[in-house]
Amino acid sequence: MQADKITTQTISLLKGERPVVAVTAYDTQMARYADEAGVDLILVGDSVGTTQLGFPTTVPVTLEMMLHHTAAVARAAPGALLVADVPFAVAHDDFPGLLQACRRLMQEAGAEAVKIEGGALMAPKVKRLMQAGIPVLGHIGLLPQSFHQLGGYRKFGCSDSEKSVLVEDALALEQAGCFALICEMTEGTVAGAIASQLKVPLIGIGSGPHCDGQILVSNDLLGMNSGYVPSFVRQYAQLGNEARLAFANYAEDVRNQKFPS
Repeated sequence: MQADKITTQTISLLKGERPVVAVTAYDTQMARYADEAGVDLILVGDSVGTTQLGFPTTVPVTLEMMLHHTAAVARAAPGALLVADVPFAVAHDDFPGLLQACRRLMQEAGAEAVKIEGGALMAPKVKRLMQAGIPVLGHIGLLPQSFHQLGGYRKFGCSDSEKSVLVEDALALEQAGCFALICEMTEGTVAGAIASQLKVPLIGIGSGPHCDGQILVSNDLLGMNSGYVPSFVRQYAQLGNEARLAFANYAEDVRNQKFPS
């Protein structure tokens, strides 16, 4: 565990001091490993749908699923800041519905902040959540919950018009009170330009080296994915291969009556 508990204020104050280190986690044990390694922020992402639950996108992930996995991570009592994703379309409910979802993620599951996908359109709701005492991590650029609308995943900020929209989104979310923003799959120089205009950290994923920090999906960085690996990912281990080999060795020993010995 961290020596001192990391808060939303800790994350905000890292702007200009050093990069923010963030990862996803979906269960108690993985959260413990990440926290013992000293990461700053653990996101219980709705990527749990594609990494753990077998869904092709994050769209099928429900609030109940997010509550379940956030509570599991909270049981690790991490020193890192614990943030939970608000799942598909919930942020577009009327405000009482969104407030209730965020309240449950914090009160029932133990999240210390929530993440909401969307830009300037979300800013008024973000401001109201902040007034209710709910810290919000913004998310701009590629919005995975919009997969079906987009028709797939792609890089953002490659045109002047998209760059203008991204800047507008980022500034609106900062003004609404977000303590930091995630910027996903955005052209690197554009992400850097956005970061330079913000007073809060811009945490990148697939958005180049000029952000104020980075976040990766734990399964990707640990080599625990069985399919597509994004080109921007650096794999720091190959735990999937290690697990496959361990299961194979176990199966061989049982069949050959070498286990138990």
